[in-house]
Amino acid sequence: MIDLTFLLAAFTTLLVIIDPIALVPLFISLTQGMTPAQRRRTGLRACLVAAGILTLFGAVGEQLLTLIGITLPAFRIAGGLLLFLTALDMLFERRTRRREDKAHEAEAGHVDDPSVVPLAIPLLAGPGAIASMILLVGQAGGGWQGFLVVEAVMLAVVLIAFLNFLIADRLGRALGRTGTMLVTRLLGMLLAALAIQFIIDGVKGSGLAG
Repeated sequence: MIDLTFLLAAFTTLLVIIDPIALVPLFISLTQGMTPAQRRRTGLRACLVAAGILTLFGAVGEQLLTLIGITLPAFRIAGGLLLFLTALDMLFERRTRRREDKAHEAEAGHVDDPSVVPLAIPLLAGPGAIASMILLVGQAGGGWQGFLVVEAVMLAVVLIAFLNFLIADRLGRALGRTGTMLVTRLLGMLLAALAIQFIIDGVKGSGLAG
């Protein structure tokens, strides 16, 4: 049986990694000039594509690791390090600047439909989110029960992102750049702690520590 502590940890991890609030100004920038209906369709398509990608890696990610000879403890350590670097980027605003750069690159290229690139990939379903799905499914004990629990949590976070897209204009005005930076830094602190926990679990699972 999956306990409440794991559910909260999984939700927090994916919420922090996907960071729906920080995506709001980028969504506004990428969908400028669109009608409200076009924005809704773009946001929905981006969320569906991202959910599909994360579902795929959650379902077969561990088997893929086994196939290429990577143990789950080793991936936990590597994934924890990746998440920790992401947390540092969030704390020092580098992640937000990179996301903004990707948005500007898409605009400069006159991308008519930004739903798949860059919204779905890599802004929603980036390397950190993919690694988190694999790690969380493994942490849940593997099997279909663990996968379905993590899948439900991931879908809840993606739904939050979609709802934020629906109210993007109002949310962007309410938060402003300062508010977005504050939220991102707070989430970065949480992610740093979760990343360290992943590394500790990986070290213990590898037998390097008791």
